[in-house]
Amino acid sequence: MIREVLRMGDPRLLACCAPVERFGSPELAVLLADMRDTMAHLNGAGLAAPQIGVSLRVVIFGVNGNPRYPEIEEVPQTVLINPEIEPLAKDLEEGWEGCLSVPGLRGWVPRWRRVRYRGFCADGSPLERDVEGFHARVVQHECDHLDGILYPMRVRDFTRFGFIEELFPGQELPPED
Repeated sequence: MIREVLRMGDPRLLACCAPVERFGSPELAVLLADMRDTMAHLNGAGLAAPQIGVSLRVVIFGVNGNPRYPEIEEVPQTVLINPEIEPLAKDLEEGWEGCLSVPGLRGWVPRWRRVRYRGFCADGSPLERDVEGFHARVVQHECDHLDGILYPMRVRDFTRFGFIEELFPGQELPPED
């Protein structure tokens, strides 16, 4: 089922989420199905449970031919529950980000270039990956939602934050830098 995505300003997006305690439950399966349907409907690269009003530490992400991100590398479709992120290097890279909860806007956001993430799949089996580039950016962005952080809170230079049509006249998405 396609769910309504909460938008910036809704206080539920600012809350820290509770960990999932029961894996493989019917409730978790319904949540994940709703998240997949919602993300696919909106052509998102990822979605966190709090974005649909569920305060649990659950994110999904993946990019495979996404029209919102036509030039971006593929990211495997992933369910990540109770995640932890560890930077693998001190270097940050900045890049454009958007968010389904902040529609029509883009911001220039610093993120760790390389990270290791750990967590669990829907059935409770462990998941661990070392990633970089867009994959690392997506997982950091989605996991921020679990701690009540929206990407505009990470923008350092507000001359590089605004409405897409104002920042990039005549373009739907920002160019690759």
